Amino acid sequence: MSSATAPSVRVLVVGLGTMGTSHARAYQAIDGFEIAGLCTHRAAERHDVALEFPGVPRFDRLDEALSTLRPDAVAICTYTEHHADMAVQAFAAGAHVFCEKPLADTLEAARRVVGAAHAAGKALLIGYILRVHPSWSRFVEIGRTLGKPLVMRMNLNQQSAGSFWEVHKKLMQSTSPIVDCGVHYVDIMCQVTRARPVAVHAVGARLTSEIAPSMYNYGHLHITFDDGSVGWYEAGWGPMMSETAHFVKDMIGPNGCVSIVASESADAKTRSADHDTHIQTNALRIHHADVDANGRFAKPDELISTEDEPGHQELCEREQRLFLRAIRGEIDLAEHHQAAINSLGIVLAADESVRTGEVVRL
Repeated sequence: MSSATAPSVRVLVVGLGTMGTSHARAYQAIDGFEIAGLCTHRAAERHDVALEFPGVPRFDRLDEALSTLRPDAVAICTYTEHHADMAVQAFAAGAHVFCEKPLADTLEAARRVVGAAHAAGKALLIGYILRVHPSWSRFVEIGRTLGKPLVMRMNLNQQSAGSFWEVHKKLMQSTSPIVDCGVHYVDIMCQVTRARPVAVHAVGARLTSEIAPSMYNYGHLHITFDDGSVGWYEAGWGPMMSETAHFVKDMIGPNGCVSIVASESADAKTRSADHDTHIQTNALRIHHADVDANGRFAKPDELISTEDEPGHQELCEREQRLFLRAIRGEIDLAEHHQAAINSLGIVLAADESVRTGEVVRL
């Protein structure tokens, strides 16, 4: 049966925070998907959900939603500690799974999810949204032309207050900042180097009494690859975080460097907690290291505009179109699964390094 005549994939969306709501909107917008139901804590009290998705069944419990709806696919957009068990439960119910990153809170659990997908013969797509972002794909491509070794510098500090800070505090009940978003940027580093990570060192600081003594809300990691490349990633959450240099995305090699230039609009500097600013690039600046006989740079810097790049919601739709292709058997996700496990292993090693003070060999 061709994709044009295939029946719609009925999706159950689990978790309706920022990402869950965005993915639900994507399913609503894409031909080939149908929202079968919504599952969220205290679903009956979510009047905003009823207004945006009228007539869609709502559930408090995943098991009840699975047995009642028997969906073709499940989108898991809850907190990280629930991802693995929910994904395995969905596969056991015969559903394909889209799971937000990180795939799980332990490497063992992540491997269990991938194994369950293979055993069930179902698609598993993990929410690595930068992989469907054209400007970030171009960033990776240019990075690969810079020679080896590479120096990769990235961060995502978020000055959060109000509802943003409440979400961050809930995340930190199980997941540190360098794990939660670090998987994205470590994955970028691995795509660029195509080398094996060999060691990770990280430090962290607990800057608030509002989180558990064992948790930290600021951290940064350093990673070494077997080709001599090195990478740095920094992440912090909270009302005390600085907005200065909250956005650094930079790669340097023997041949020059490429940098993502963030928006310089007046309000962009006050929105580091906004999801759109996490992915927005505005422009790519390419610097060439070549010099002429007089020691001057042989080429001027290039500035590639990315003003027409997709926004957050369109990127969520791109992810879900990819998920639909995976469900239809049009793409092989083996490399995607291995990359997700690889990046998760690196950031979990960084988490271990924060807590032990030791370099972790990979």
